[in-house]
Amino acid sequence: MLNTWVVAPTCLPAVLRRCHACASGTFRANGKFRVNANHKLLDAWLLVLCTGCGDTAKLTVLERAHVRSVRPELLDRMHDNDPGLAAELLQDPVLRRRNRVALDWDGAWRLDTGGSDHLDREVIDVSVRFAARIPVRPVRLISEGCGLPRAEVERLITAGKLVSAARLGGKLSGDFSFLLKR
Repeated sequence: MLNTWVVAPTCLPAVLRRCHACASGTFRANGKFRVNANHKLLDAWLLVLCTGCGDTAKLTVLERAHVRSVRPELLDRMHDNDPGLAAELLQDPVLRRRNRVALDWDGAWRLDTGGSDHLDREVIDVSVRFAARIPVRPVRLISEGCGLPRAEVERLITAGKLVSAARLGGKLSGDFSFLLKR
């Protein structure tokens, strides 16, 4: 029987960027936007707060965009300070590259296994689904979901009792499945 695990975000990730005021390396996005209009041109920023000093930095979302080229629903969501939009924009690799930032997902996600009734079976067939592109080590997910130490999971992989089509050695942020034989 196939079990489905879900890796879901619990809050917005930390933004890794150097603060110009206190040299801290992390910022928190609170879902607030700033939109500035200059005649028919719009600028929009996602505001992030330094975790060290509380100083505000701006991540550029729109730069000198013509008003008619911006979808009205996007503009409404920015005016409403939609935290869902902030989460979507932080996932955008173009926005992260333009602003030279990275994301830190430590403590910002959870694993929902749907209960522990599958742990006593001889063969466990699991499909892991990601609700957002959260980079996590599969070994960590498997150890957390099955209640095993990471060293035991590594031993099961080398013994061939834990198999997957995906590479279990590095980090993954996309859906994968695995089969555990005890």
